[in-house]
Amino acid sequence: MPSQPHGLQMIDVGAKPVSLRIAKASARLLAQPETIRRIRSHELEKGDAIVTARLAGIMAAKRTSEIVPLCHPLPLDSVIVAIDVSATDAVTIEATVKATARTGVEMEALLAVTAAALTLYDMCKSIDRGMTIDNIRLEEKYGGTRGDYVR
Repeated sequence: MPSQPHGLQMIDVGAKPVSLRIAKASARLLAQPETIRRIRSHELEKGDAIVTARLAGIMAAKRTSEIVPLCHPLPLDSVIVAIDVSATDAVTIEATVKATARTGVEMEALLAVTAAALTLYDMCKSIDRGMTIDNIRLEEKYGGTRGDYVR
């Protein structure tokens, strides 16, 4: 088999067993208290930021292989994006992705929270350009031959 240029290759998962794979990721959007209040009370010019961000996260998870070059396309069983606006200076985003597949769904969960955070940023940038997105990270992973992971 010819070598791949610069060592890039999509990993062959054909021999791996199909199993339930679950990944949970999180991210945080830091913003001014007034920005958080307006997100919470649905007072943004563009509309409901929470619903829009949840939808963006779900859509991003479904299209991960189109955005992250070496990811396998996966039929996802479910994508749940939760957005918590209870803090005065931050929005916490969590995504849980499930698939019955030969490879994990960590990237799908990470991309879901990232897209949701970017959507919140986009919807609020006219009132708060100082927002920061941080703590994008894998929280939990279940299934597969490498075992479970909990942060």
